[in-house]
Amino acid sequence: MTTRKINSALVSVYHKEGLGPIVDGLDKLGVTIYSTGGTETFIRDRGIDVIPVEELTGYPSILDGRVKTLHPKVHGGILAKREEEHLLQLDQLEIPQIDLVVVDLYPFEETVANTEEEELIIEKIDIGGIALIRAAAKNYRDVLIVPSREDYTTLQDIIDKKGGVSELTERRKLARRAFAISSHYDTAIFTYFNEDGELPVFKRSEMKATALRYGENPHQEATFYGRLTEMFTKLNGKELSFNNLVDIDAAVGLMREFEEADPTFIILKHTNACGVAVRPTQLEAWKAALAGDPVSAFGGILITNRPLELTTAQEIDKLFYEVLIAPDFTDSALELLSKKKNRVLLQYHHLQQQPLSFRSLLNGVIVQDTDLQTEGADQFKTVTERQPTGAETADLVFAGKCAKHLKSNTIALVHNNQLIGMGCGQTSRVDALRQAITKAQNFGFSLEGAVMASDAFFPFSDCVEIAAAAGITAIVQPGGSIRDEDSIAAANAGEVAMVTTGVRHFKH
Repeated sequence: MTTRKINSALVSVYHKEGLGPIVDGLDKLGVTIYSTGGTETFIRDRGIDVIPVEELTGYPSILDGRVKTLHPKVHGGILAKREEEHLLQLDQLEIPQIDLVVVDLYPFEETVANTEEEELIIEKIDIGGIALIRAAAKNYRDVLIVPSREDYTTLQDIIDKKGGVSELTERRKLARRAFAISSHYDTAIFTYFNEDGELPVFKRSEMKATALRYGENPHQEATFYGRLTEMFTKLNGKELSFNNLVDIDAAVGLMREFEEADPTFIILKHTNACGVAVRPTQLEAWKAALAGDPVSAFGGILITNRPLELTTAQEIDKLFYEVLIAPDFTDSALELLSKKKNRVLLQYHHLQQQPLSFRSLLNGVIVQDTDLQTEGADQFKTVTERQPTGAETADLVFAGKCAKHLKSNTIALVHNNQLIGMGCGQTSRVDALRQAITKAQNFGFSLEGAVMASDAFFPFSDCVEIAAAAGITAIVQPGGSIRDEDSIAAANAGEVAMVTTGVRHFKH
């Protein structure tokens, strides 16, 4: 038989919200209900007959509730196949069949998120609940498992619309859910115990899935696994695509560098910043960022560190963009920008990045620490005869932040807290510099007094010589080449100040 009627149920849950209609429905169907602890009290308080598990097993709940359902009279009734040999054993041992198991596990992840007290965390590791879930899911051909309160709706339909009769396909679907929940739960516990990474094991589990419009290309399907709503509220626009999310991630990473700065605007295209500016007002920051490369800004990703104002929104509205991100929007700005229904407007709640980054490649996964380090003026070591001025130092810090988030090989040119030229993703650092200079000049910027940042050291003096000839007066780079002295000599010859950081920021 593929159908099974619920005649008996074991109900043991942590959260009681939503449980009332379930047990009411079971009672109306005449289902025998077994339960434990607080769940038993909840059911009894509704005027429903319930058999304590202690009465079934002949043993009380012991060890402060750590052992309640771990008993053959419970698991035997769940795991028995509805076949003659198993049913005969149940009869001989006076073990009742259990047709339905409803479990909601201790909130381990929530406890970890809300406290550092290890004793409280350890007590929220569910043992009996996990065992019940796995047992019922294993025997899905005969037993219906409801592994979380999120699945109450499914059970309610079976009770109300089908008289408590389930199909094999329904039981298998819930068994799949059960093993997803149990494996996720175990992964969360392992992650807690392996916080220092002593065991070299890669485990990651995300239960929240969001289907994307498409993948990197329209012929590719894609799904985002994670809790995007914890970071953003989408206020307007079409559903996000793979490329949108990759660009948004890049935008968040770069804006983290400027989160506490004066009003800042950043424009990105294909994960690379094509406009970055800090100014006294948001509108000025927008205009300066756009001026950095108004051509690439078309169809880009925009992000600011201040609530978006109407005057800025009116200017932005003249441009076609994919996504606009801000910590908030004034009512008038939101009303204006929402008129274009496809443009995505995201309100960010925080710009936190995960401490670990990973990606699939070859036949495995590579994991690394996220590059969260940024060098300020305190980390600069002047290696030339001329020291950078105060204004140059501020621009060097700014340029270093930009270069860190551009694809290698990269060069960032900055003047007066504005990205005025960049070259990225080049196979030659000289090509990257020439690209940056050309961009700056094409958009009407003078390089006299500008500064330059490189994501890695200069193996030859050529970039320094080209930069000095273009009017660049200060350079920041990691240093560490065996030919550093050649670059330093070229900088001295061009009266260019050069500082090193000792830290490389390749971005592949």
